[in-house]
Amino acid sequence: MILVVGGAGYIGSHTVKELVDSTEVVVLDNLSTGHCWAIDENAIFVKGDLGKEEDLEKVFSTYSIDAVIHFAANSLVGESVVDPWKYYENNVVATLTLLKVMMKHDVKNFIFSSTAAIYGIPEDTFLTEQSLTKPINPYGYSKLMVEQILEDFSQAYGLRYIVLRYFNAAGAHESTSIGESHDPETHLIPIILQHLLGKREKISVFGKDYDTPDGTCIRDYIHVTDLAHAHILSLNALLMGKKQMATYNLGNGTGYTIKEVIETCEIVTGRQATIEYVERRAGDPAQLIASSEKIYQELGWKAKIKLPAIIESAWNWHKRNN
Repeated sequence: MILVVGGAGYIGSHTVKELVDSTEVVVLDNLSTGHCWAIDENAIFVKGDLGKEEDLEKVFSTYSIDAVIHFAANSLVGESVVDPWKYYENNVVATLTLLKVMMKHDVKNFIFSSTAAIYGIPEDTFLTEQSLTKPINPYGYSKLMVEQILEDFSQAYGLRYIVLRYFNAAGAHESTSIGESHDPETHLIPIILQHLLGKREKISVFGKDYDTPDGTCIRDYIHVTDLAHAHILSLNALLMGKKQMATYNLGNGTGYTIKEVIETCEIVTGRQATIEYVERRAGDPAQLIASSEKIYQELGWKAKIKLPAIIESAWNWHKRNN
């Protein structure tokens, strides 16, 4: 049985939807940012808090857990700057509580949801797992701290873990039953689609003078179902004893400018966007593209869904849930 912490959230719910086809799944979520409607009906749902040891004890005492997939984190970069306490408490301290209970119940297989934010402003065009990690905000630091904790726990207590560092998750499940729903929404593709549905007056683009083909930032977008499959492959590698510890980047390996993303959304939807160019945001690098060669070589994973199909899946979900 697999415990998915944060399984009512965006990436967590998509992973649960793929997992329930082959194994029993328990979802633990406090629904602070997740949604009941996103939890697959075939999963067992327990409402509880990652940072409360008694909530975790209840789960580990009730169910026979073989592995844990950890999605439950606060992830807004701007919020982490103005409220770092919240991020270090939930992303670091609460994770330590989870690991403590896992060790007590002899559960030693762990998949951790990390982020490209640990790289900060990169020096490399294509980021590999060996690229310099130098976060520029508390969110990135909180994730990097957990990565170090996992390495220490592996050496001291025999924890088996895989860290997945992903870039820009996007898209929705092909059934349109679940998709991306944040409040507030900060991700580019849903913001564009909300605008094209008439929910936003315009799209604000931060900077048009970067050293890129059209002056706007370049980012790497990956479909959320591709991410889910990477988690399942990683989980199987741990359970089958193929891996003791590993870290992988997850991305498409292809960068798109903000302008290209907007234009693709216009083509998919057949609607015209109103764009406002504003000042750059502090700390925004010109380009972030992932090399996922390592996980391809070791586990055979490669992103399959490209940008037009990513946007089409998101558009289908937004239209249904407008």
